[in-house]
Amino acid sequence: MAQIYKLTLLNLLMVAKEVVIYSLLSVLVISLISLIGIITLSIKKKKLDQFLIYFVSFSAGALFGGAFLHLLPEIIGANGFNISISYYILFGIVLFFALEKVVHWHHCHSESRHKEIHSFAIMNLVGDGFHNLLDGIIVGASYLVSLPTGIVTTLAVILHEIPQEIGDFGVLLHGGFSRFKALMWNLISALVSFIGLLIVFLLNNFVKNISLILVPIAIGGFLYIAGSDLIPELHKDFSVRKSIWQLIFFLVGIGLMALFVMLE
Repeated sequence: MAQIYKLTLLNLLMVAKEVVIYSLLSVLVISLISLIGIITLSIKKKKLDQFLIYFVSFSAGALFGGAFLHLLPEIIGANGFNISISYYILFGIVLFFALEKVVHWHHCHSESRHKEIHSFAIMNLVGDGFHNLLDGIIVGASYLVSLPTGIVTTLAVILHEIPQEIGDFGVLLHGGFSRFKALMWNLISALVSFIGLLIVFLLNNFVKNISLILVPIAIGGFLYIAGSDLIPELHKDFSVRKSIWQLIFFLVGIGLMALFVMLE
């Protein structure tokens, strides 16, 4: 009997070790996608600058698509609609509004050499970091269900992250970051997903409750950043030709999020 208990405990430990290893590797791969902006290093700055506003438009569409087509259906599908979801979404909007006020205050009181970085780029980093935290939680929770579930979830997150990271990188460049700094800060933001993974492993019995709070807050953040920061940036140029292309890239951002819903 003692040998059976020892064998059972050993199997549990082996399974736990596999879950940890697979989860860490998955989150690492997802985080490295943030370096996709490397492909722009071969493009001349003058030519790249002409396309940056379309990255912003694409990112705005992807944020709206991610909020309404991925996160909102996910939280309602898992828990049903509850008025608390609306309150948490509103709290997310208020939270990001307050965060942006702090960012603006910092810019007004910082040295002039920091003023070329626009606040919307910093807010996008904050929102992306929150998104990556959720990705870590989702991946970790899926591996706790089973290894195949974790692998499928990882692939879905990777597909979702590629266009998101392209848009985020473009927003950082448009907001005043150099290519190197945009790559590094995008990577740092992506590594926040490891914190989400740690939350799952430490509090795996409460993951659903955590998601019920964090996902709506992320939705509020996405809506705030896309609606209050990125779209106003697009309205600074009223050229008909550019406006049409902005609309196209905006729809492409939404369309890709819709496509990934069908692929999941």
